Amino acid sequence: MQILKTSFHPDVLPLEGKSTFHRRAARAIVVKEDMILLLFTERYHDYSLPGGGVDEHEDEVQGLVRELGEETGAKNIRNIREFGAYEEYRPWHKPDFDVVHMLSYCFWCDIDEELGEVSLEDYEVKNGMRPLWVNIHKAIAHNKETIISSDKQGLSIERETYLLELIVKELGL
Repeated sequence: MQILKTSFHPDVLPLEGKSTFHRRAARAIVVKEDMILLLFTERYHDYSLPGGGVDEHEDEVQGLVRELGEETGAKNIRNIREFGAYEEYRPWHKPDFDVVHMLSYCFWCDIDEELGEVSLEDYEVKNGMRPLWVNIHKAIAHNKETIISSDKQGLSIERETYLLELIVKELGL
C-alpha cells in the first residue's frame, strides 16, 4: 500500500540508538456525500477515523472489519478498497521500547446505514469515545481548532486531520 506521509514526533529524533516497537493499525473511511463516520473522543476533544491495532493473527482487512464493528457497530462491511498508509514514529511510554513505529493502513468501505451496538474497550469508554456521522469539513475545522487551542490533545490529531483533508481532496468536496 502506498505511504501517504511519514511523520516523526520531535521527541523521538534522532532515532539512532532507540528501541522501536512496530505496530500495524487499520482505519476505515466511510462516507456518504459530505458526511463521514468518525469517532469523537471527549478526553481529547477530537474526531478520528474508526480503527485501531491489527492483532498478530489478522491481516489489515480483518483488523479493519473487527475494529470498525467494535467501535461503531457497523454491519455488513463491504467494498473494501485501499486508500493509503500513514507512517509515524512517536514516543512509546511503556517499558522495553522508546519509540513506536506505526503504520496505519486506511481503507474505503461501505456499511449498512443502521449502526448496531458498539463494543468499546474500557479506556475508550473512559475517554468518552462515541461514533458519529459528521460533516467532514466541520470535523476538519474542529480538529484544527483543537490543535490550536487545546493542551489535552492526543498524539493522533495531526494524523487524523491530515487524512481527513486528503479524503476531501480525493472526493473533490
